[in-house]
Order: sequence, then structure tokens, then C-alpha cells
Amino acid sequence: MGRKRWKKWVTGYMYLLPSIIFLCAFTVFPVFASFYISLTQWTLIKPPEFIGLENYKNLFDDPTFYRTLWHTAYYTFGSVPLSIILSLLLAVAMNQKIKGITIFRSMYFLPVISTWVAVAIIWRWIYNPQFGLLNAFLKIFGIPPQNWLGEPKLAMPSVIITSVWKGLGYNMILFLAGLQNISENYYEAAKIDGASKWAQFRYITIPLISPTTFFVLITSIISSFQVFGPIYTMTNGGPVGSTEVLIFYLFQNGFRWYKMGYASSIAWVLFLIIFIFTLIQYFSSKRWVHYGA
Repeated sequence: MGRKRWKKWVTGYMYLLPSIIFLCAFTVFPVFASFYISLTQWTLIKPPEFIGLENYKNLFDDPTFYRTLWHTAYYTFGSVPLSIILSLLLAVAMNQKIKGITIFRSMYFLPVISTWVAVAIIWRWIYNPQFGLLNAFLKIFGIPPQNWLGEPKLAMPSVIITSVWKGLGYNMILFLAGLQNISENYYEAAKIDGASKWAQFRYITIPLISPTTFFVLITSIISSFQVFGPIYTMTNGGPVGSTEVLIFYLFQNGFRWYKMGYASSIAWVLFLIIFIFTLIQYFSSKRWVHYGA
């Protein structure tokens, strides 16, 4: 390696050094540290005591773990399809060339940049069993008031609706970017051949935005398995544990009961679950994701 090339190599890595240090300090080291902690019994007060795979053994014998895992799956399969379908339809509507469309796009994106605390306050008021807007609306049709966040069967669907509403604008922007990358020539050719709007959407739009759909699907599922904000701010895991998800159970073990080793073992099991789901989506995507025109 010549002196000039060596100098460029050193200069490049010097520029990268701050980012590398930050990555190692706040990502790489915590990952390995959390795995070691999962093999210990640690309460933050006493030094960690190495116990091997005992935390994992206890975790797979823990009925609460399976209950919270089921609630997480319920949230995932309830929120992800609904979010993708609604955000795609909204993106199609926001892709129209009409005056003032930018204002509507901004309005739909506003909930995304709002904090979960603010969103929770608004939706707890909407769901209020005595004077909530939702019950007032349903009263018009003769439907009796419901305790949306206080009834075990209604609490999780209510949280799902709120989560979908908050994240709708983000997926809408992604789909909108995908739609705007589709050439108008395809639609013009389809119109000449007499294709209907539905046929154009089914055979042109959906295949050509499949890479965007794949990205939205993966990120949505990962995000849904890590759901915490709406649970913590709206129901705190209740009523009677009906909305207690895996991340919330991890939070309780780590920061309420100070079982840091047990909490870390939950984190690693959750990581493996997400990793397996992502691999399944990646290999199955070869059948339905089409890159390029």
C-alpha cells in the first residue's frame, strides 16, 4: 500500500471514528452486555450472580410469558394488516393531482410526530365511558355506552385502533413515494387496452409498489412486537392484564421488580422471535416482491 493511499485510508477512518465509537458504546457493547446479564441474577443493588440458562428455563415455564406473547401476537395481527391496507388506500387518495393536496398530506402526518402522551390523552377522552365522543356518536344509533379501555374484550381493539390512527401517516408517506415512482406510461397503455381502474390497481399499482409493501410489512411487524407506548400510556397493561404485551412485561421485570437478568432473557427471546419472522418474510418475498419495471 502506497503512502498516499495509506494516508487516505487513515483519514477516512479518522472521520468515521466518532461514529464507530458511538456505535460500539451505545449499540454493540449493550447488546453483548444484555446477553451476559440474561445469564445472571441481578437486582441493580448487588453484583450480578452468574446462573447460566436458569432465566431462560424459568421464562419458558412462566405462564405470564405465554400470555403476554399471545397479547403481542394479537396486537400484531390486528394492527399490521389494518395499518397497511388503510395507509395504502390513503396514499392512493393523497396521490391525486388536486389543489391543496399538500395540506391534506400534512394533516394526516401530524399524528406521527405527536407524542404518545398527547395522543393517549386525546383518545382516553374519546373512549371515556361517561362523556366520550365515541359513545356519544354510537348513542345516535341506539348503541349503549361501552367501557372501551376498562373492558378486557374491548381494551386491546381500542389500543389497536389508536395505534393504527397514529402511525397511518408514516406508512402513507412510504406508499406515496412508491406510487409516485410508477411511470404514467403503464396506466396510459392500460387505458388504451380498456383496463378498468380496479384492473390498473391490481395488475399495475400493487406489483410495482411491492418493494415498498415489503419494507412497510417488515418495519410494521418489528414495531408491533416492540409496542410499549400505547400500552403504557393508555391502559398500563390493564384491565386485569388484557393488554399486557411482551415489552411491557419486560419493563415490569426490569424497572419495577428489578429482575434485570430475567428482563434481559425476555429481550433476547423477543429478538429471536422477530429475527425468525423477518427471515420468513424475506424468503417468502421472492414470490411476490417485484424489483424493477
